Amino acid sequence: INSLISAKLYRYNGNDSKKFKGDIRSPGVPSRVIHVRKLPNDINEAEVIYLGLPFGKVTNLLMLKGKNQAFLEMNTEEAAQTMVTYYSSVTPVIRNHPIFMQYSNHKELKTDSSPNQVRAQAALQAVNAVQTGSMTLGAVDPSGLTGPSPVLRVIVENLFYPVTLDVLHQIFSKFGTVLKVITFTKNNQFQALLQFVDGLTAQHAKLALEGQNIYNGCCTLRISFSKLTSLNVKYNNDKSRDYTRPDLPTGNSQPTIEHHAVAAAFAAPGIISAAPYAGAHAFPPAFAIQQAAGLTIPGVPGALASLTIPGAAAAASRLGFPVLPGTHCVMLVSNLNPEVSSSQSLIDLESVYGDVLRVKIMFNKKENALIQMSDGTQAQLAMSHLNGQKLYGRPLRITLSKHMTVQMPREGHKDQGLTKDYSNSPLHRFKKPGSKNYSNIFPPSSTLHLSNIPPSVVEDDLKMLFASNGALVKNFKFFQKDRKMALIQMGSVEEAIESLIQFHNHDLGENHHLRVSFSKSII
Repeated sequence: INSLISAKLYRYNGNDSKKFKGDIRSPGVPSRVIHVRKLPNDINEAEVIYLGLPFGKVTNLLMLKGKNQAFLEMNTEEAAQTMVTYYSSVTPVIRNHPIFMQYSNHKELKTDSSPNQVRAQAALQAVNAVQTGSMTLGAVDPSGLTGPSPVLRVIVENLFYPVTLDVLHQIFSKFGTVLKVITFTKNNQFQALLQFVDGLTAQHAKLALEGQNIYNGCCTLRISFSKLTSLNVKYNNDKSRDYTRPDLPTGNSQPTIEHHAVAAAFAAPGIISAAPYAGAHAFPPAFAIQQAAGLTIPGVPGALASLTIPGAAAAASRLGFPVLPGTHCVMLVSNLNPEVSSSQSLIDLESVYGDVLRVKIMFNKKENALIQMSDGTQAQLAMSHLNGQKLYGRPLRITLSKHMTVQMPREGHKDQGLTKDYSNSPLHRFKKPGSKNYSNIFPPSSTLHLSNIPPSVVEDDLKMLFASNGALVKNFKFFQKDRKMALIQMGSVEEAIESLIQFHNHDLGENHHLRVSFSKSII
């Protein structure tokens, strides 16, 4: 009798799904059959099947598109239990729709030969063929369905803190082997292409990470499948990486972050498994990724459940190295132009990313300088943003120094004023723990953000000021609601850097000193 009831309950086609009365569920009683709810209207059979594949074999499928629901049958009750438990901790998201699931009170699905069921069975066969390798991933099968691409396209929205290639690799590699990564900026958005070993791994990473924040309240991941099935990487550097070809050239003469002493200094296991430590400014540990309690998901090492980075330390933890307060806060800056570089120019530039305590220009090699930041977090920020940027015609080379502090000259010993102490400077931007200035840290760009503008200063005044050093002013815009702030676009990033150095803290009169920083906006 139960079999007859089940058969009648699940017999339907696309035109009579409204007759379906729903499943009488017992959420706490495990079953091989899982009830999936809140599906998007345009979902297809393959997408529902891929929800279950990381946990075991999917043996049957019933789609109720009119109700935005589906029933998925796993091969074992254990696989179904693992799937429901995991997704109760990590809500899967498909096209911005959170998906919900629980056990059905039916122990198996009994389906008929209606057109919709034929399509569902064809989808199952196609996915199984991809999984077993009997069909090329991405090839079109007779039902018109395709397997997912192993290449994901990632867009990072709300980019308050820059995100690096290494951070993306460490996050996504928790779901399987990442073969290649390419990062780029398009439509003023930071984007990346990541290639996994197979489409199933890519599918699971997408489900788990879509809509998650890399850092607390910002840097939101938007993930879709790429039309590409393979990436062609020519260079291994901070923009692209082929992990199967370590012999590839860097593409330029600039050493990347990975080649610096940073890696050797920390020998860190990465942001996913960073050891406990006190973050800068007494914030909690920089990166906390919680795993679904006690779960072991087949083929998915270290199932990711959440991504949160509280406080100021978030901005440096994106490099993948723990930052210990009070240590490794001295940078070695080389390839300076000794004709025009000075301690003041260095502090003006570096102070965008942290509070500079001391600067020492080398006596016998004035193209080199040591800069001590307030803490290791700020040193990481400055190094990651400014390494390779041009200053007075030369690309800066920045690494962490072996020195723990910059020593002032001994009493009576003159160093021609090459060592400066700025510990008590009133211009420090990050004195207060959790300062809002941490939210306004951006890479060098041609657009500068101006603030603390007095009412008497008009657009032409500021344009003339920034053109007075010979630079090109391309555009200017006051903020509509607050004319104390404005954006000014220079002819190049290098001109913007030099303008920031020259005009930050410039006296505009009326007891107003101009504040200048880099902006992510384009006028």
